[in-house]
Amino acid sequence: MTTTMPARLLRLLALLQGRREWPGGELAARLGVTTRTVRRDVDRLREQGYPVDSTTGTAGGYRLAAGTELPPLLLEDDEAVAVARGLIVASGTDEAAMRALAKLSQVLPARLRNAAAAVAEATVSLHSSPRTHIDPGLLTTLATACRDHELLTFAYERRDGAASRRRVEPYRLVAVVGLWYLVAFDVERDDWRTFRVDRLTDPTPTKLRFRPRELPEEGIGAHIVAGALNASYRFSGVALVQAPAAEVLARLHNPLPGKVEEVDERTCRVRLGSHNLSQIVAEVAAFEADFTLPDAPELAGHLHDFAQRLDRLRPP
Repeated sequence: MTTTMPARLLRLLALLQGRREWPGGELAARLGVTTRTVRRDVDRLREQGYPVDSTTGTAGGYRLAAGTELPPLLLEDDEAVAVARGLIVASGTDEAAMRALAKLSQVLPARLRNAAAAVAEATVSLHSSPRTHIDPGLLTTLATACRDHELLTFAYERRDGAASRRRVEPYRLVAVVGLWYLVAFDVERDDWRTFRVDRLTDPTPTKLRFRPRELPEEGIGAHIVAGALNASYRFSGVALVQAPAAEVLARLHNPLPGKVEEVDERTCRVRLGSHNLSQIVAEVAAFEADFTLPDAPELAGHLHDFAQRLDRLRPP
């Protein structure tokens, strides 16, 4: 469902370009809105110079006037970047996403095409949409540095709270498991690093270009996944769950590849890891099945204590 107004206007334009005439009700169904909202969106397009004609008939409809040049769609900078980002995250880098991005470029003012194209080119989406809000200006700076092969410096806060200044060769932005990551080669540490974008501040392009290196052998996606699965967390362990792997996988929110491993038709292993116990609690609650933690007695103890606290909340 397309609910945000800038994204919905782009979707409406794409639909009007793809067919000669659309009944109002069918447009509303495609966009997941009411026919009244469609009428308002059509009025917005007309205000920006789009020649959308109303058609007569039982239900009434709309069509673009033939043979006219489409004017640029007037979006704010952050709206244009957000729409480009959303297209990639929702669709990946497949043909449909590329067609949508091409249409986006056609209706953006020239000053915004570069930013939207940079975000689209530098972003890789893995399995889920990010929940963390990231300032579009920050994403544009990182994406442009990735595309232009420009050395970048920024302040970074690690999981343990330690702060540092980094100087890196940026390569890709990756959206995965509700978060944004920057994959880059850390010049001072002479190794590949993955940085959470929400912990990154004050990105400063240096105007110095670098020659691109070979990407990690396992690939960008596998590099991110391996880092997330193998990171040192305050709470971690492997749960033996009495349920089929496919069922557990479907219940987890944004599961990483390799997180759930089949043992047999009725049992699976699930890798758990977080600095926040409440996240572990939410994840094991999603199992909806009995489980044990045979090799993680400390985590089992924390969960047992949590369960006892909840039990004390029961009414007498």
